[in-house]
Amino acid sequence: MRLSRVLIISLAVSVAGCSSDKGVRNLTSSGPGPDEFLVMPGKPLEQPKNYAMLPPPTPGEANRTDLDPMGDAVVALGGSRVARNNTQGIGSSDGALVSYASRAGRDANIRQTVLAEDANFRKRRGRFTNFRIVKQDRYNEIYRRQELDAYSEWWRWRKAGARTPAAPPNGG
Repeated sequence: MRLSRVLIISLAVSVAGCSSDKGVRNLTSSGPGPDEFLVMPGKPLEQPKNYAMLPPPTPGEANRTDLDPMGDAVVALGGSRVARNNTQGIGSSDGALVSYASRAGRDANIRQTVLAEDANFRKRRGRFTNFRIVKQDRYNEIYRRQELDAYSEWWRWRKAGARTPAAPPNGG
């Protein structure tokens, strides 16, 4: 009787370890659920100084209480909200930067190329990481060799004579 219980439990544990999930960060279920990062409360309502000067409503457009996190970030970093909303291509202030960055040419399919190279890299590095009894975060295990140590880079640049006005935070 005891042997059959041990056999059943060990069989259940071994079957539970055989997961078919091939994702890198597979700590949670992939079922549908709420995404707390998609919920953004609106800005607080304000009473206008003059009701006659209110803009007319524009159905389908943004209103004064809608959040624009990307635009707010651009403004906080010294950019222009108007230039950020420009969808007519590259702004005039960024033209020189884009020209310099693409001086040796650029690949129009770079995202697909990087995606394929990363899938191949994960396949090679994660070959023996599929055999686990409990689910683990495989991302850090696969990409561990590509991690940069902030302090060693800081010291390397200091020794080379580069100005390093701020030290990275002490990570332990």
